[in-house]
Amino acid sequence: MTASRKKYYSSMISCVTFITLSACAAGEVEVPIAVRIANATPAVSVTARGETTPVGTTNADAADDPAIWRNVADPAASLIVGTDKKAGVYVYGLDGKVRDFLDAGRVNNIDLKDGVAINGGTGILVVASDRNDVARAKLALFRLDPATAKLTALGTIDGGAGEAYGLCMGSDAAGLYAFIVLKDGTINQVALDASGATPTGRIVRSLKLDTQSEGCAVDDRTGTLYVAEEDVGLWRFDARASGSSTPTKIAAADGKNIVADAEGVAIAPIGEKDGYVLVSSQGDNAYVVYRIRDDAYVGRFRVVDGAIGGSEETDGIELMLGDFGPAYPGGLFIAQDGENGAAAQNFKLVAWADIVKALGLPQ
Repeated sequence: MTASRKKYYSSMISCVTFITLSACAAGEVEVPIAVRIANATPAVSVTARGETTPVGTTNADAADDPAIWRNVADPAASLIVGTDKKAGVYVYGLDGKVRDFLDAGRVNNIDLKDGVAINGGTGILVVASDRNDVARAKLALFRLDPATAKLTALGTIDGGAGEAYGLCMGSDAAGLYAFIVLKDGTINQVALDASGATPTGRIVRSLKLDTQSEGCAVDDRTGTLYVAEEDVGLWRFDARASGSSTPTKIAAADGKNIVADAEGVAIAPIGEKDGYVLVSSQGDNAYVVYRIRDDAYVGRFRVVDGAIGGSEETDGIELMLGDFGPAYPGGLFIAQDGENGAAAQNFKLVAWADIVKALGLPQ
């Protein structure tokens, strides 16, 4: 959900902060973006070094979530997949140009894993949350060919009763999993097997947050699942199928560090157990960084206008460290842009090195 339709502080405290009590009595009140920014914790500014071609669906909230495949042998030839949640899945080069589009209907969040057993071989498995049936969630599976940048549909897997929304992937010694986040805050952990002619999956565990949730990311090193509950904040779960189902809150959507909605989630893994987890603070066009080892708040940044436009009302984000060629030598951060001027929505590409410098993070 974009901030243009979700700019509310419904509590009486928020009403007292921004408007009169009499207005509060009339119900929820839209808080102007300038007020939300002024009341939030200050954020440093960075600019994008690239952007993708806009999605094909115009005049709509359409682009949603990106994922990254890094070409180790030729980093500049890495690929980005991203969803148009009204139409299907795009594949882009790092130059932002469209390399492929697959009509998959209403797919929302997306993630991928390389080195997965697929159809008797190994390859890049792409999985998206499929909401074509709002009463019954599905996972849509695709194979990404790195040589041609083409997607091949492999089929769908049941994701449980409810509307599909968020999705992220993780793996451990027991196998490969997709975590599908339903709109009501249910999170189903699905064991995946794409090794045969037809992919299969089964729900091995269900987790729950109280209200609408979407963005998620898995840290395979620590076995941790991070999930953003839109109006509440950022949580972590044990990602192991045998682990505890009790969540731990990392940060609240308090109008300061995170301004609702809390949306996309991404991870910057550093070393064996440290690094950063990032969450999109959609309500004030910012991104918040927390340290993994102790859940400590680190800082906030915005992607502002430069040679390329900034990003606003962000849904999905993704981050991958490593060499991506001259423009992104230390890593690539991607943010969905919910405004993008007069054009349709797209994705902005930011060098992780620029974020590190702006926030003064250890090199």
